[in-house]
Amino acid sequence: MEEIKKVTQVQASNPLHGVTLVDMLEYLEAIYGWKELSHRIKIRCFQSNPSIKSSLTFLRKTPWAREQVEQLYLDSYK
Repeated sequence: MEEIKKVTQVQASNPLHGVTLVDMLEYLEAIYGWKELSHRIKIRCFQSNPSIKSSLTFLRKTPWAREQVEQLYLDSYK
């Protein structure tokens, strides 16, 4: 029972809990647009023929890029 409380407390303090990668990308694209995103995060899926689908494919396979997107989302959402 204590393990469940610990997990719940950790998730409650996680600002990304319940936010999907799709939600983050759609929010960031609406705020910045693809051109500005490509300047802020230097990844090809934001620069060349960008789309949510291609970005999701890349970000799901590339942890360092996903971390940058998550950080930009957190910085922008505040």
